[in-house]
Amino acid sequence: MERDEGKCLVKIPVERLDGLRARFRGAPPEEVLRWALSEYHPDVALASSFSKEDIVLIAMMAEVRPDARVFALDTGRLHEETYMAAEAVSRKLGVRIEWRFPDRAAVEELERTKGLYSFRESLENRHECCRIRKVEPLQRALSGLRAWVTGQRREQGL
Repeated sequence: MERDEGKCLVKIPVERLDGLRARFRGAPPEEVLRWALSEYHPDVALASSFSKEDIVLIAMMAEVRPDARVFALDTGRLHEETYMAAEAVSRKLGVRIEWRFPDRAAVEELERTKGLYSFRESLENRHECCRIRKVEPLQRALSGLRAWVTGQRREQGL
């Protein structure tokens, strides 16, 4: 494992990646999660937006390991239903959600200089808003982790 600018980077040899792909091809998600948690806990976390897929994964992880880590980004623009879902999941499954927030000063500067809805005005402004509200908090959340889990399905990838 190498450290780069405060981030942990796990370099896995291609041969091992190929072996893991073959091992888990067609495997149920519980098996993959069980392996990830045994291999990387406590340095693995699920990034959740509280979508249906994420909630299913949280339940699976909590069953395998009740102290599994789950984090969420509070961009300052979430719908009330997201908070309600997070609270319900936390209570029902007994998991603690690690909330990550954007830098308050950066948000205040953005809103003071460009307004509350600058992200609607241009692609450049949208990128700036996402960098402040999503990318930087995500980078902080991932700092120190060796692995992370998302609810993104294969067909949603690039």
